[in-house]
Amino acid sequence: MANFDLVIRGGTVATASGVYAADVGIVGEHIAAIGKDLAKGAQEIDAKGRIVMPGGVDSHCHIEQPSSTGGVNADTFLSGTRAAVCGGTTSVICFAPQFKTMHIEQSTADYHKRAERGATCDYSFHLIVNRADQETLDALPGLIAQGHRTIKVFMTYPSNRVDDAGLLNLMAVARRNQAFMVIHAEHHDMIMWMMAAMTAAGLTEAKHHCWSKPPVVEREAVHRVVAMSELLDQPVQIFHVTCGEAAEEIRRAQSRGLKVFGETCAQYLTLTADDLDKPNGEGAKWVCSPAPRDAAEHENLWNYIKTGVLDIVSSDHAPSNFGEAEGEKLPDGPKTPFTRMPNGVPGLETRLPILFSKGVVEGRIDLETFVAISARNPARLFGLANKGDIAPGKDADIAIWDPDVKTTIRQANLHHDVNYTPYEGMAVTGWPTTTISRGEVLWQDGAFKAAPGRGRFMARGPYDFIKPRGVFPGPFKPFD
Repeated sequence: MANFDLVIRGGTVATASGVYAADVGIVGEHIAAIGKDLAKGAQEIDAKGRIVMPGGVDSHCHIEQPSSTGGVNADTFLSGTRAAVCGGTTSVICFAPQFKTMHIEQSTADYHKRAERGATCDYSFHLIVNRADQETLDALPGLIAQGHRTIKVFMTYPSNRVDDAGLLNLMAVARRNQAFMVIHAEHHDMIMWMMAAMTAAGLTEAKHHCWSKPPVVEREAVHRVVAMSELLDQPVQIFHVTCGEAAEEIRRAQSRGLKVFGETCAQYLTLTADDLDKPNGEGAKWVCSPAPRDAAEHENLWNYIKTGVLDIVSSDHAPSNFGEAEGEKLPDGPKTPFTRMPNGVPGLETRLPILFSKGVVEGRIDLETFVAISARNPARLFGLANKGDIAPGKDADIAIWDPDVKTTIRQANLHHDVNYTPYEGMAVTGWPTTTISRGEVLWQDGAFKAAPGRGRFMARGPYDFIKPRGVFPGPFKPFD
């Protein structure tokens, strides 16, 4: 009788704390042993010349997310998690949105149903809150207790924005209920003023999207969030940092001991404002918020990654098709102004190969840092105790990589349901050849094998990493 259900044999195991040669033995859904010359498995995978890493944890992606206008983004839970798995990701945290006209319990229950019928890998939710009224504030503790341990707030967008008073009230609810907060930090009124002024001046092409929200609108909002976090002693993460100015605000907060965390995304390490400067509306493919910057900011962000200020790199996968139909990137055809172009780019499948190639292969980060920012850190920050590592007792979520294979990213080769990729033609080195979720091989040698709905909701209870410090800036302690 075999000692293990599956043995991954002869590979190089890479974790956030070390890289070493070893076999990995799996029993059922969990890692049972790590060592040299493990006993035979009922199934074996030859990993010689391969890197054996924890499956990626993408803590920021929009999948089958309804909008307040009635549309749904381009990927279903089936197609979105399929793309994730084919790119080496085994856990996703996406967004259960609140609508202005819907109770948050109702919209969250609807989102659970969508995930249950399609997800092929494990998933959890951030709760998007866009109205901080008493009804919502009263509902949140129950939803948090059910395992929705993070609250997402936008500081901009007319249909989603929460003002400062509402943000403080939501931080107070999070503080009282041991929840975490993640923030889209941009100064709303600055952006609205710039958009109106630029529209009046006839500057409405996709490239002008970047003009309407320069780094100062991000930096100011981050500074404000940090102050509110400090006032209420509420841990927060700043989503999708794009520039050194915003990252520096986070570094300053961390240097004072505050629990303020920073995330960036693959697009902000690779794309630039020049990508939006295309004729006939083509630049809409690269519209995302905050806006792409320039190559100098790419290097700024890599430096903040290396120092640990930005400790997670996500995809912020936000899929809209490129075309002229309702809800797509060009709702009014090639003359669509940037103010009406949907924000966001697809990137669930390409996140890890781009990060590996631009980071590890090109010498910006080491392999341990790659594992940390793509798997270990998001699992730790968001309370996924069994994810993000290769160790006995952990979930057998593993990606086996060919570190030398050279690939040109092409839309035709990807597995999402979006009709383009912003990375078309980008050459990368390294790609996962096998992806395993809880001991089950889902992707191997170009074949996707997962059944719709096999993914599980990852309910998250209270966990130590996001506990408040118990320190307030004045003598009044509002939560005693």
